[in-house]
Amino acid sequence: MINFNAGPAALPLEVLQQASEAVIDYNRSGLSILEIPHRGKLFDDILEESKVLVKELCGLGDDYDVLWLQGGGRLQFAMIPMNFLAENATAGYVDSGHWSTEAMEYAAYYGKVKTLSTSKEYNYTQLPNWPSLKGEDLSYVHFTSNNTIYGSQWPEIPKSEIPLISDMSSDIFSCRRDYTNCALFYAVAQKNLGAVGNTLVAIRKDMTERIVRSVPPMLSFKEQVAKKSVLNTAPVFPIYVSLLMLRWIIDKGIDAIAQDTNTKASLLYNEIDRNTLFTGIVKKEDRSKMNVVFLGKDKKMEQQFLEFCEENDVTGIAGHRSVGAFRVSLYNAISVANVQTLISLMQDFEKNYQ
Repeated sequence: MINFNAGPAALPLEVLQQASEAVIDYNRSGLSILEIPHRGKLFDDILEESKVLVKELCGLGDDYDVLWLQGGGRLQFAMIPMNFLAENATAGYVDSGHWSTEAMEYAAYYGKVKTLSTSKEYNYTQLPNWPSLKGEDLSYVHFTSNNTIYGSQWPEIPKSEIPLISDMSSDIFSCRRDYTNCALFYAVAQKNLGAVGNTLVAIRKDMTERIVRSVPPMLSFKEQVAKKSVLNTAPVFPIYVSLLMLRWIIDKGIDAIAQDTNTKASLLYNEIDRNTLFTGIVKKEDRSKMNVVFLGKDKKMEQQFLEFCEENDVTGIAGHRSVGAFRVSLYNAISVANVQTLISLMQDFEKNYQ
């Protein structure tokens, strides 16, 4: 099956093969990766290599710490304001879709939240304008770099004098970016990174001095940094799969990945715009290169096309349950050939649909 799911998403075959071998015998240790101690040398080596590769891919120096945490994006929605937003202070959020909205809802438990800009009035079919932050008294600014549900994407990470925090769950490592514009960024698996059960967080060291309240150690970025991501029993296997993905990305090269990403997105959007049965939703200049969202001619046709794809070994193109229609996720493990297969199905369906 060609798997276009938005998450859990496709993993490269070689990563799956390496992970499956490690389940039987990790690194000739005589132990399964599922059995190795989370405080032993075998796992220490996995953690250290993974952090080195993250820094290499993101162009980060020693002024950043890399963490592997649990709880997914929603825990980050809570941890960030818990640590950095005092009760009487204000955090700014750029509202470009469902996940940024949910992040704001979590932040409101801990302090004041200001919507700096939004595209809600357009049903998130375009990005909001990037806000002018001049004169703003904010603890931090949060934005979501790519919107998996609505299919829009910021082309770059803006500069900000106010600490900038980004949810990069669905487009991290898909192209070159200046990650150092962020004071903190995070990405949950499994999209372009690893297996479900872990979350990557990169945090600039000065941010740990901005923590505004006392929280339990598990919820403190400072404590997690001090304990090097093993404050509790770490999710060893998901982190190991993330390491395998990081190696795969390094071997392929970010520039080659970015070129493939551009090719995949261009081919698919061109077909959507040409095909008489499909219609794009998002404003063209704001279209995501990771999650391509589009409509069918009608609901009956949409269901028939989903069934047609499944019959032809293509899965995961149904839209998010909140919006329906179609969503094709073009994460790094998806090849140009995979996209060409889908396009052929779209063309065959168009010829035969009545």
